[in-house]
Amino acid sequence: MRWITVVDATLVRHHPGVYYAVRVAQAPAERQLIKPILAGLRFARNWISRGTGLEEAIQTGGQDAGIRRITQWTWRPVRETALASSPPHGQARELARYRAYQAHLAGHTLGETFGRAVTFLTLTGANTAPAPAAGADIPR
Repeated sequence: MRWITVVDATLVRHHPGVYYAVRVAQAPAERQLIKPILAGLRFARNWISRGTGLEEAIQTGGQDAGIRRITQWTWRPVRETALASSPPHGQARELARYRAYQAHLAGHTLGETFGRAVTFLTLTGANTAPAPAAGADIPR
């Protein structure tokens, strides 16, 4: 999850034109989903990094339910009290991410949410120009 949010932030900062062009080029239904899915993943990353156990965030289905594939596990709904541990200066942003999590991750499978994020980020990354080799621009 962390790498998805790092790649997303990197693409937004260093290739904003490509990032937004790829988003605009998506089908309208997909375009409306990707932004809140990525925001929801940021909320989950922050929430889990503050000490929440994965069992509080993810429903595995257990051995009895026969759900053994990680892609079939589902995100659990989160109580708004999870926001209490977020820093005061970022509470409005974290509230928006919490709402995105509740609306677009909770109850959905990890395969669905990660799949959409990875598809979008892969497509975006494929449309960026490669970075110059280290030292390639240094005049001699």
